[in-house]
Amino acid sequence: MIKVDLVAHTNIDPLILATLAGKTCYTEKMPEVSEVSDFGVEEKLFKVGHHTTLEHYFLTFTIKGIAVSDITFGMHLASPFYNSDQRSGRFCAKMFLEPDFGEIENYIHEFWPQVKKIERGKVMAYIKNGVGIYHKNISEAAKIAGEFLKKERPFANEKYVDQGALKISQEQMRMFISTIFPTAFYFTVDLIALVSLYESAWMPGMKEVTQKMADAFVEKFPQVHFMFNPERRRKDSWAMDMPKSDSLNVKYIPSLNSLGIIGEKNFIVPDPEKMHPVDKLHFLPEMMDNSADGINVAVEISTATMGQDQRHRTIGRSQPKFSGNFYLPPILRKMKMESEAKKLMRQWIEISKNIPKSLAMAIAPYGAMVKYQKRGSFNAVLHEQAKRLCFCAQEEIYHLGKFLRMAIEKKKGKKSKLLRMLEPPCYRNGKCAEGGRYCGRDIKLRKSGDYFPKRVV
Repeated sequence: MIKVDLVAHTNIDPLILATLAGKTCYTEKMPEVSEVSDFGVEEKLFKVGHHTTLEHYFLTFTIKGIAVSDITFGMHLASPFYNSDQRSGRFCAKMFLEPDFGEIENYIHEFWPQVKKIERGKVMAYIKNGVGIYHKNISEAAKIAGEFLKKERPFANEKYVDQGALKISQEQMRMFISTIFPTAFYFTVDLIALVSLYESAWMPGMKEVTQKMADAFVEKFPQVHFMFNPERRRKDSWAMDMPKSDSLNVKYIPSLNSLGIIGEKNFIVPDPEKMHPVDKLHFLPEMMDNSADGINVAVEISTATMGQDQRHRTIGRSQPKFSGNFYLPPILRKMKMESEAKKLMRQWIEISKNIPKSLAMAIAPYGAMVKYQKRGSFNAVLHEQAKRLCFCAQEEIYHLGKFLRMAIEKKKGKKSKLLRMLEPPCYRNGKCAEGGRYCGRDIKLRKSGDYFPKRVV
């Protein structure tokens, strides 16, 4: 089950720190730690909403055994006020090759106890079906990935091809895996962000995690117990509506529609040293005009890629919706796996009719596509897209960057300076910024050919 540990925190009593912050605002002399005690944080700061004083305190947790869906549709979905590092479904092969089905069934039973055994059995049959498809086809997918890599990246060495084929085949085959698979992550929040998550949690697993985070913190600092009032916690749940069986379709590329570009004439093209290796765009006064204008788009992507997209927390997003489509990446398309994709989607939709909506969402396959709108300032988009057109980026998310580039070209012309937001470092200077992870693409094509081709791996 889910295990939460408080592994690091700001090294001072949280109420003393809030008191120091509060007193600094109203006293002529900077208060010293040794001079203050809790001056009534609960009444003077917390209850009246003066919460910036609580944002100085940070906590870091390790969270193990949580479902991927409780992160993608929960912990990372709406709040941008966190930092986290998550076990990668792209790199950790054992997640799918050696699954513990008993652990997954126990997870479902614990958080959805109202689901009858017969329905839980159908859910597990669906989950095992996806894993069976993965196991049956992963070797063939790895072989095709190797062939594609050699063709697409002519300067990749043999070691890169061998390692890349395994990683990319897993990355694309996981579209058949349910997102309820367990994972682990590090999670850092400030104090008031933790309180907000605790009160807002909308999925059973998310409610459990935030409760355990609160319990771990209160155990160490009992004086903060008043911040975590169970009466203020959200009582209901939230989940996306399930798609209809008659709307099912397989898509081979994600989609992006440009909804608007605001302020092109004010766009400031940053010097490369302002972005690499440290991105300073949100910190330099000279770049502030780029934070006032920006780009709006609508996207349709796989749930897998939505999980990656959430890591850009300066981007605003609307509430996602299942589109009814299944994303079939190029390797799977080559293997003609459309039939397996549709059957899995129909199985998911059928069993979802008799289980809670939150569980139906939690067992969505990675390949289930979602739609939502995105809004970002120019600085935010520059940061997001800095490496999205690099060949080290996942194929699907690379194509989102490419489609945004094409949309800007169509609206503003091929000479638009906005296109500078959508260039990998190698396009600008002819040198790979990845060092030993050089992808093997033909960098010479930046001057003599198509540098933004349709990728398959």
